[in-house]
Amino acid sequence: MAKNIAEQIVEMLENANVKRIYAVTGDSLNHLNIAVKKSSIQWIHVRHEEVGAYAAAAEAELDGLAVCAGSCGPGHVHLINGVYEAHRSHVPMLVIASTIPSDEMGMDYFQETNTIKLFDDCSYYNQMITRPEQVQRTVQTAIQHAISKKGVAVIGLPGDVSELDAEEGSTSTQIFKTNPVIRPSDDELKSLSELVNKSKKVTLYCGIGAAEARDEVVALSKLLKAPVGYSFRGKMAIQPNNPNEVGLTGLLGFPSAYHAMHEADLVILLGTDFPYQKFMPVKNKIVQIDESPERLGRRAKLELGLSGDIKETIKALLPLLEEKTDAHFLNEQLAFYDKVKENQLEYVKDFGKENAIQPEYVAHTLDKLAENDAIFTVDTGMCCVWGARFITGTGERKMLGSFNHGSMANAMPMAIGAALAHPEKQVIALCGDGGLSMLLGDMATIFQYKLPVKLIVFNNRTLGMVKLEMEVGGMPDNETDMINPDFAMVAHAMGYPGKNVHLPEEVESAIKECLDHDGPYLLNIFTNPNALALPPKIEFDQIMGMSKSMAQLMLGGKMDEVFETVKSNYKHIKGLL
Repeated sequence: MAKNIAEQIVEMLENANVKRIYAVTGDSLNHLNIAVKKSSIQWIHVRHEEVGAYAAAAEAELDGLAVCAGSCGPGHVHLINGVYEAHRSHVPMLVIASTIPSDEMGMDYFQETNTIKLFDDCSYYNQMITRPEQVQRTVQTAIQHAISKKGVAVIGLPGDVSELDAEEGSTSTQIFKTNPVIRPSDDELKSLSELVNKSKKVTLYCGIGAAEARDEVVALSKLLKAPVGYSFRGKMAIQPNNPNEVGLTGLLGFPSAYHAMHEADLVILLGTDFPYQKFMPVKNKIVQIDESPERLGRRAKLELGLSGDIKETIKALLPLLEEKTDAHFLNEQLAFYDKVKENQLEYVKDFGKENAIQPEYVAHTLDKLAENDAIFTVDTGMCCVWGARFITGTGERKMLGSFNHGSMANAMPMAIGAALAHPEKQVIALCGDGGLSMLLGDMATIFQYKLPVKLIVFNNRTLGMVKLEMEVGGMPDNETDMINPDFAMVAHAMGYPGKNVHLPEEVESAIKECLDHDGPYLLNIFTNPNALALPPKIEFDQIMGMSKSMAQLMLGGKMDEVFETVKSNYKHIKGLL
């Protein structure tokens, strides 16, 4: 019997080593679903397509390519947030957006949407299949775009087309995973080496683009006596076994990395598209090296902008450099970093109190008890802060989050993708109560596929980061409170254990019980709603804004909240001023 187009597509996905498709089946996707059923690929039935896209994004970041699908109209509209996440994180993902019957297009048909317009802003490739002759070339080209450009490729697939007989094409069906060596020219490297050699104080700042170059970064920092800062996405790769690291900077970071960048004569940005311009130095010289030359110079004024793979660029640069003998600048930054880490531990030593457990203590304890090769996912907001500051890179751990798109509710869905892709790993989701509430239904997906995901809920009963944003803007927080269900009872209703933790002295044993459990487990920890995530650089207008908002709260009679906020964060504020 001849293959239909759906079966032809699935066969090509098998040959591309695709293991699963995340989707909610229905109408225009049904032929693809049945084709998957006959194949080695697993159909993962999520409750919401957004969860499927997030899960696929996590799998793609870990393993190089993943696939999600949505049925016509609402199905692929639901995908869109997770698709943006994958595209902005530069991970290879294929989206199959099935559509209404092709002869009804343009007729305002039931559930009609235009996939080309819908996905145009969040994809590198976005085409519709309307004829059998297109299939092989379109699918091959889509996957080639996804893995080569590191982003999303979308295939629109009308339901009626998917059941047509397949036709063999005359072009390649195989996928070419190329690995070219890209580095600056010899003249460019010479200019860079001359600049580095005459600079007395050099700081390296690394992003996710330097993740495969940790050994080279360490070698460069030792040669130049240079402190090494990093972005959140770069942390898990750059921090381990790095004697010169001084932490991360940005909204979630430490004063030490900020200080090292601003006190240097020369800052070298390695594989980072760090977006926070206010944290960039402006008085010293900056060099940026990135594999994508279109990113050069859009965050800071550059002395040099070079294109190249970080690993290959450093390897070619090292022989041209003179070893620096004066380690005073490096030692000064490392000493400051030690003091910053000491200040951070003040919150670990102060556990908090009933229903106001310090989240820093929770994250620190989790870091201590988790396995060395655990995969962490973090919700956007306060969970990102605690993960950034207290989860330690070991060289084997991974941390996934919505670091570029910055969407709520990503931690639990990403944990689903991570657990399916790597069942041998411990997968831990740091969930905010707001984030978990948003996509609560897919807790059932965790049970359905018996995924041993550990959901650690930092339940502060508020949209914590939004509350902070309002307060530093001089506004009293409004409508940020969360009236939550009992998440432990929700977990029980979904089919797996859940436990509420109200007292700080229960935290360590509860986390250990959670991590040791053979299967999914939810831990609902009642954290301090007034714990603040203060950035490493505090502007005067932020201080004035916080003062103004506190005054407004006092005038509104909320003295208890003002007192708790000040008391909870006094040590932190003191350590930064």
